[in-house]
Amino acid sequence: MKTIFDKATRDELIARIDTINENSVAQWGKMNVYQMLKHNILWGEMIFGKLKCKRVFMGRIIGKMALKSALKDDAPMMRNAVTSPELKVKETTGDIASLKKKWMAQLQGFALFSDPGFIHPFFGQMTKEEVGYHAYKHIDHHLRQFNG
Repeated sequence: MKTIFDKATRDELIARIDTINENSVAQWGKMNVYQMLKHNILWGEMIFGKLKCKRVFMGRIIGKMALKSALKDDAPMMRNAVTSPELKVKETTGDIASLKKKWMAQLQGFALFSDPGFIHPFFGQMTKEEVGYHAYKHIDHHLRQFNG
């Protein structure tokens, strides 16, 4: 299974991000390209501990089970998954090029990731290995959404 902690995988994702542009159109979901880029930057800030997201009640009940199911194989994330309110982007326009650069730089930061106490708002506490697999799947999900 691919992990964000593998340099070749990060390089692949960065190359895919580079193909995204202001004319990219979602294949599913409600986000436009600006919102998707901004969402992923916010998501990364959550992973790196710069943005706090509240735990979701349902996640406290079934989060661990859902995580195990989500990471059981290489299957892509399901479409139209729910996201934390803190990661929803309301504004619809902005500088696509600067967001791409920021996201690509953020991905490089995974080479130095270390947060043994990371708590995902739905899945709960995750190991570094689980974060690596889930991060890849989350990013891949949104790049597929926009044919990246």
